[in-house]
Amino acid sequence: MNKLHMSLGALSVCAIAALSACGGGGSSGPKAVTIDFAAVAGSTAINCASTVTDLGTTNAQGTLSDLRFYVSNVKLVKADGSTQALTLDKTDDFNATLGSDTVTLIDLEDKTGTCAGTTAMNTSIKGTVPAGDYVGVKMTLGVPFAMNHTDAAADTAVTPAVINNAVHPGMAWSWAGGRKFTKIEVTNSSWTAPFFYVHLGSTGCTGTNPAAGQVDACSRPDRVDFGFASFNPDTQKVAVDVKALLSANNVTLNGPVTPISGIVAGPGGCMSGATDYECGEIFNALSLDLITGLTLNSGANQRLFKVVSK
Repeated sequence: MNKLHMSLGALSVCAIAALSACGGGGSSGPKAVTIDFAAVAGSTAINCASTVTDLGTTNAQGTLSDLRFYVSNVKLVKADGSTQALTLDKTDDFNATLGSDTVTLIDLEDKTGTCAGTTAMNTSIKGTVPAGDYVGVKMTLGVPFAMNHTDAAADTAVTPAVINNAVHPGMAWSWAGGRKFTKIEVTNSSWTAPFFYVHLGSTGCTGTNPAAGQVDACSRPDRVDFGFASFNPDTQKVAVDVKALLSANNVTLNGPVTPISGIVAGPGGCMSGATDYECGEIFNALSLDLITGLTLNSGANQRLFKVVSK
Protein backbone atom coordinates (compact mmCIF):
# COMPACT_ATOMS: atom_id res chain seq x y z
CA MET A 1 0.00 0.00 0.00
CA ASN A 2 1.32 3.45 -0.84
CA LYS A 3 1.85 5.53 2.25
CA LEU A 4 3.02 9.01 3.06
CA HIS A 5 5.48 8.19 5.83
CA MET A 6 5.38 11.34 7.90
CA SER A 7 6.37 9.56 11.10
CA LEU A 8 10.03 9.48 10.00
CA GLY A 9 12.48 11.86 11.65
CA ALA A 10 13.04 15.22 10.01
CA LEU A 11 16.51 14.30 8.74
CA SER A 12 15.38 11.11 7.01
CA VAL A 13 12.38 12.89 5.53
CA CYS A 14 14.66 15.52 4.03
CA ALA A 15 16.98 12.83 2.73
CA ILE A 16 14.54 10.51 1.04
CA ALA A 17 11.20 12.20 0.55
CA ALA A 18 10.05 14.23 -2.42
CA LEU A 19 7.90 16.45 -0.23
CA SER A 20 9.02 20.06 -0.63
CA ALA A 21 10.69 21.52 2.47
CA CYS A 22 10.91 20.02 5.93
CA GLY A 23 9.35 21.60 8.99
CA GLY A 24 11.45 22.03 12.08
CA GLY A 25 10.84 20.48 15.45
CA GLY A 26 11.76 16.87 14.66
CA SER A 27 9.37 14.02 13.95
CA SER A 28 6.58 15.59 15.99
CA GLY A 29 6.61 18.85 14.03
CA PRO A 30 4.46 19.73 11.02
CA LYS A 31 5.49 18.08 7.77
CA ALA A 32 5.36 19.63 4.33
CA VAL A 33 3.12 18.16 1.64
CA THR A 34 3.00 19.01 -2.06
CA ILE A 35 0.19 17.62 -4.21
CA ASP A 36 1.03 18.04 -7.88
CA PHE A 37 -1.48 18.21 -10.75
CA ALA A 38 -0.85 17.59 -14.45
CA ALA A 39 -2.95 17.90 -17.60
CA VAL A 40 -3.37 14.74 -19.67
CA ALA A 41 -5.48 13.29 -22.45
CA GLY A 42 -5.63 9.61 -21.62
CA SER A 43 -2.01 8.68 -20.98
CA THR A 44 -0.53 11.63 -22.91
CA ALA A 45 0.64 14.82 -21.22
CA ILE A 46 -0.88 17.93 -22.83
CA ASN A 47 -0.47 21.70 -22.71
CA CYS A 48 -1.60 24.77 -24.63
CA ALA A 49 0.55 23.79 -27.62
CA SER A 50 -0.79 20.23 -27.84
CA THR A 51 -3.16 18.88 -30.45
CA VAL A 52 -5.53 16.63 -28.55
CA THR A 53 -6.95 13.73 -30.55
CA ASP A 54 -9.88 11.35 -30.06
CA LEU A 55 -12.01 13.87 -28.17
CA GLY A 56 -15.58 12.86 -27.44
CA THR A 57 -17.93 10.55 -29.28
CA THR A 58 -16.70 11.60 -32.74
CA ASN A 59 -12.98 11.22 -31.96
CA ALA A 60 -12.53 14.89 -32.74
CA GLN A 61 -9.26 16.78 -32.78
CA GLY A 62 -8.83 20.05 -30.90
CA THR A 63 -6.67 22.15 -28.62
CA LEU A 64 -7.01 23.56 -25.13
CA SER A 65 -8.56 26.99 -24.71
CA ASP A 66 -8.42 27.01 -20.90
CA LEU A 67 -7.69 24.62 -18.03
CA ARG A 68 -8.26 26.16 -14.59
CA PHE A 69 -10.21 24.87 -11.61
CA TYR A 70 -10.61 25.41 -7.87
CA VAL A 71 -9.78 22.74 -5.28
CA SER A 72 -10.80 23.22 -1.65
CA ASN A 73 -10.48 21.68 1.81
CA VAL A 74 -7.79 19.07 1.13
CA LYS A 75 -7.52 16.35 3.77
CA LEU A 76 -5.01 13.54 4.13
CA VAL A 77 -6.40 10.15 5.11
CA LYS A 78 -4.94 7.75 7.67
CA ALA A 79 -5.17 3.97 7.51
CA ASP A 80 -8.04 3.96 10.01
CA GLY A 81 -10.06 6.27 7.76
CA SER A 82 -9.65 9.38 9.88
CA THR A 83 -8.64 12.59 8.13
CA GLN A 84 -6.35 15.53 8.79
CA ALA A 85 -6.93 18.89 7.11
CA LEU A 86 -4.02 20.29 5.12
CA THR A 87 -2.97 23.75 6.29
CA LEU A 88 -2.03 25.85 3.27
CA ASP A 89 1.46 27.34 3.29
CA LYS A 90 0.28 30.86 2.51
CA THR A 91 -2.36 33.17 1.13
CA ASP A 92 -1.34 34.50 -2.27
CA ASP A 93 -2.65 34.80 -5.82
CA PHE A 94 -3.49 31.09 -5.91
CA ASN A 95 -4.34 30.19 -2.30
CA ALA A 96 -6.54 31.45 0.52
CA THR A 97 -7.79 30.36 3.93
CA LEU A 98 -11.01 31.64 5.50
CA GLY A 99 -11.85 30.13 8.87
CA SER A 100 -11.75 26.36 8.42
CA ASP A 101 -12.06 26.59 4.63
CA THR A 102 -9.18 26.60 2.17
CA VAL A 103 -9.16 27.06 -1.59
CA THR A 104 -6.49 26.79 -4.28
CA LEU A 105 -6.73 27.66 -7.96
CA ILE A 106 -4.97 25.07 -10.10
CA ASP A 107 -3.97 26.73 -13.37
CA LEU A 108 -2.57 24.36 -16.00
CA GLU A 109 -2.56 26.85 -18.89
CA ASP A 110 -0.14 29.69 -19.68
CA LYS A 111 -1.97 31.84 -22.28
CA THR A 112 0.10 30.49 -25.16
CA GLY A 113 -1.24 28.87 -28.32
CA THR A 114 -5.04 28.77 -28.22
CA CYS A 115 -5.22 29.23 -24.43
CA ALA A 116 -6.79 32.50 -23.35
CA GLY A 117 -6.32 32.43 -19.59
CA THR A 118 -3.33 33.99 -17.80
CA THR A 119 0.42 33.63 -18.17
CA ALA A 120 0.91 32.65 -14.52
CA MET A 121 0.47 28.98 -13.70
CA ASN A 122 -0.05 27.01 -10.50
CA THR A 123 0.32 23.24 -10.69
CA SER A 124 0.32 22.22 -7.03
CA ILE A 125 -1.22 22.55 -3.59
CA LYS A 126 1.34 23.06 -0.83
CA GLY A 127 0.78 22.85 2.89
CA THR A 128 1.52 21.06 6.13
CA VAL A 129 -0.01 18.40 8.35
CA PRO A 130 0.96 17.08 11.79
CA ALA A 131 3.31 14.12 11.87
CA GLY A 132 1.51 10.89 11.10
CA ASP A 133 1.18 7.95 8.75
CA TYR A 134 -1.08 8.94 5.85
CA VAL A 135 -2.26 6.67 3.06
CA GLY A 136 -4.75 8.69 0.97
CA VAL A 137 -6.23 12.07 0.18
CA LYS A 138 -9.66 13.74 -0.09
CA MET A 139 -10.60 17.10 -1.57
CA THR A 140 -13.42 19.06 -3.18
CA LEU A 141 -13.64 20.47 -6.68
CA GLY A 142 -15.16 23.91 -6.15
CA VAL A 143 -15.09 27.02 -3.98
CA PRO A 144 -16.49 26.81 -0.41
CA PHE A 145 -19.85 28.55 0.00
CA ALA A 146 -18.49 31.25 2.33
CA MET A 147 -15.91 32.29 -0.27
CA ASN A 148 -17.96 31.68 -3.38
CA HIS A 149 -20.49 34.46 -2.94
CA THR A 150 -18.28 37.50 -2.43
CA ASP A 151 -17.62 40.53 -4.59
CA ALA A 152 -15.34 39.22 -7.33
CA ALA A 153 -14.43 42.78 -8.35
CA ALA A 154 -13.55 44.14 -4.90
CA ASP A 155 -10.05 45.12 -3.88
CA THR A 156 -7.93 42.11 -2.89
CA ALA A 157 -7.95 43.39 0.70
CA VAL A 158 -11.66 42.56 0.67
CA THR A 159 -11.78 39.61 -1.72
CA PRO A 160 -8.72 37.30 -1.72
CA ALA A 161 -6.71 37.31 -4.93
CA VAL A 162 -7.39 33.64 -5.65
CA ILE A 163 -11.10 34.40 -6.16
CA ASN A 164 -10.66 37.95 -7.48
CA ASN A 165 -11.65 38.53 -11.08
CA ALA A 166 -8.97 41.19 -11.57
CA VAL A 167 -6.29 38.62 -10.75
CA HIS A 168 -7.91 35.64 -12.47
CA PRO A 169 -10.15 36.98 -15.26
CA GLY A 170 -12.95 34.73 -16.41
CA MET A 171 -13.31 32.73 -13.19
CA ALA A 172 -16.35 34.62 -11.86
CA TRP A 173 -20.02 34.49 -12.78
CA SER A 174 -22.56 36.93 -11.32
CA TRP A 175 -22.37 37.32 -7.56
CA ALA A 176 -25.43 35.13 -7.19
CA GLY A 177 -23.74 32.39 -9.19
CA GLY A 178 -20.36 32.85 -7.56
CA ARG A 179 -17.23 31.49 -9.21
CA LYS A 180 -16.69 29.08 -12.02
CA PHE A 181 -15.35 26.03 -10.24
CA THR A 182 -13.94 24.79 -13.52
CA LYS A 183 -12.97 26.56 -16.71
CA ILE A 184 -12.04 23.63 -18.90
CA GLU A 185 -12.32 24.43 -22.60
CA VAL A 186 -11.34 22.86 -25.91
CA THR A 187 -11.57 24.40 -29.34
CA ASN A 188 -11.32 23.83 -33.07
CA SER A 189 -12.38 26.49 -35.57
CA SER A 190 -13.66 23.81 -37.95
CA TRP A 191 -16.25 22.45 -35.49
CA THR A 192 -19.89 23.45 -35.96
CA ALA A 193 -19.62 24.96 -32.47
CA PRO A 194 -15.94 25.99 -32.31
CA PHE A 195 -15.68 25.92 -28.50
CA PHE A 196 -16.76 23.31 -25.96
CA TYR A 197 -16.87 24.71 -22.43
CA VAL A 198 -17.08 22.92 -19.09
CA HIS A 199 -17.99 25.68 -16.64
CA LEU A 200 -19.05 24.12 -13.36
CA GLY A 201 -20.57 26.28 -10.64
CA SER A 202 -23.42 26.59 -8.15
CA THR A 203 -26.86 27.43 -9.56
CA GLY A 204 -30.31 28.14 -8.15
CA CYS A 205 -28.80 30.62 -5.69
CA THR A 206 -31.17 32.77 -3.63
CA GLY A 207 -30.87 35.31 -0.85
CA THR A 208 -31.84 38.72 0.44
CA ASN A 209 -29.97 40.46 -2.38
CA PRO A 210 -28.25 37.98 -4.72
CA ALA A 211 -27.15 40.74 -7.09
CA ALA A 212 -25.08 42.20 -4.24
CA GLY A 213 -23.60 38.86 -3.26
CA GLN A 214 -26.00 38.28 -0.35
CA VAL A 215 -26.75 34.63 -1.05
CA ASP A 216 -28.28 32.37 1.58
CA ALA A 217 -28.32 29.07 -0.30
CA CYS A 218 -27.95 27.43 -3.70
CA SER A 219 -30.32 24.63 -4.68
CA ARG A 220 -27.63 22.99 -6.84
CA PRO A 221 -24.22 23.45 -5.19
CA ASP A 222 -22.37 21.46 -7.89
CA ARG A 223 -19.25 20.82 -5.80
CA VAL A 224 -17.52 17.50 -6.39
CA ASP A 225 -16.16 15.62 -3.38
CA PHE A 226 -13.57 13.05 -4.41
CA GLY A 227 -10.42 11.36 -3.23
CA PHE A 228 -8.03 8.47 -3.52
CA ALA A 229 -7.74 5.75 -0.89
CA SER A 230 -4.14 5.16 -1.90
CA PHE A 231 -2.01 8.20 -2.71
CA ASN A 232 1.67 8.96 -2.12
CA PRO A 233 2.66 12.53 -3.04
CA ASP A 234 6.33 11.50 -2.99
CA THR A 235 5.88 9.37 -6.08
CA GLN A 236 2.44 10.19 -7.48
CA LYS A 237 0.50 13.16 -8.81
CA VAL A 238 -3.11 13.89 -9.74
CA ALA A 239 -3.72 13.80 -13.48
CA VAL A 240 -6.54 15.90 -14.94
CA ASP A 241 -7.86 13.83 -17.84
CA VAL A 242 -9.61 16.12 -20.34
CA LYS A 243 -10.21 13.24 -22.72
CA ALA A 244 -12.00 11.16 -20.06
CA LEU A 245 -14.15 14.13 -19.02
CA LEU A 246 -15.40 14.68 -22.57
CA SER A 247 -15.57 11.05 -23.68
CA ALA A 248 -19.40 10.82 -23.80
CA ASN A 249 -20.03 14.19 -25.47
CA ASN A 250 -19.96 15.31 -29.09
CA VAL A 251 -17.66 18.28 -28.59
CA THR A 252 -18.15 19.54 -32.15
CA LEU A 253 -21.85 20.42 -31.73
CA ASN A 254 -23.97 22.48 -29.35
CA GLY A 255 -27.14 20.63 -28.38
CA PRO A 256 -28.68 17.40 -29.70
CA VAL A 257 -28.66 16.66 -33.42
CA THR A 258 -32.43 16.14 -33.18
CA PRO A 259 -34.26 18.63 -30.89
CA ILE A 260 -35.56 17.16 -27.62
CA SER A 261 -38.55 18.67 -25.82
CA GLY A 262 -37.52 20.42 -22.59
CA ILE A 263 -33.82 20.26 -23.40
CA VAL A 264 -31.95 23.40 -24.42
CA ALA A 265 -28.66 23.83 -26.22
CA GLY A 266 -27.54 26.90 -24.29
CA PRO A 267 -23.98 28.15 -24.78
CA GLY A 268 -21.40 25.78 -26.23
CA GLY A 269 -20.65 22.89 -23.89
CA CYS A 270 -21.91 22.66 -20.31
CA MET A 271 -22.63 25.74 -18.20
CA SER A 272 -24.07 23.72 -15.28
CA GLY A 273 -27.72 24.11 -16.27
CA ALA A 274 -29.98 21.20 -15.35
CA THR A 275 -31.65 21.41 -18.78
CA ASP A 276 -28.45 21.98 -20.76
CA TYR A 277 -28.11 19.01 -23.11
CA GLU A 278 -24.33 18.67 -22.78
CA CYS A 279 -24.41 18.76 -18.97
CA GLY A 280 -25.96 15.31 -18.55
CA GLU A 281 -22.84 13.43 -19.61
CA ILE A 282 -20.46 15.99 -18.09
CA PHE A 283 -22.16 15.60 -14.71
CA ASN A 284 -21.94 11.81 -15.09
CA ALA A 285 -18.21 12.17 -15.67
CA LEU A 286 -17.93 14.28 -12.52
CA SER A 287 -20.10 11.92 -10.43
CA LEU A 288 -22.62 14.72 -9.84
CA ASP A 289 -26.40 14.42 -9.73
CA LEU A 290 -27.68 16.71 -12.48
CA ILE A 291 -30.86 17.63 -10.60
CA THR A 292 -29.60 18.06 -7.03
CA GLY A 293 -26.04 19.13 -7.78
CA LEU A 294 -24.76 16.76 -5.08
CA THR A 295 -21.83 14.37 -5.33
CA LEU A 296 -22.79 10.76 -6.00
CA ASN A 297 -21.13 7.85 -4.18
CA SER A 298 -18.49 10.14 -2.63
CA GLY A 299 -17.16 10.85 -6.11
CA ALA A 300 -15.97 7.27 -6.57
CA ASN A 301 -17.06 7.17 -10.21
CA GLN A 302 -15.71 10.54 -11.32
CA ARG A 303 -13.30 10.25 -14.22
CA LEU A 304 -11.74 13.72 -14.49
CA PHE A 305 -9.05 13.06 -11.88
CA LYS A 306 -6.81 10.03 -11.51
CA VAL A 307 -3.54 9.10 -9.82
CA VAL A 308 -0.44 8.62 -11.98
CA SER A 309 3.26 8.25 -11.29
CA LYS A 310 5.51 11.29 -11.30
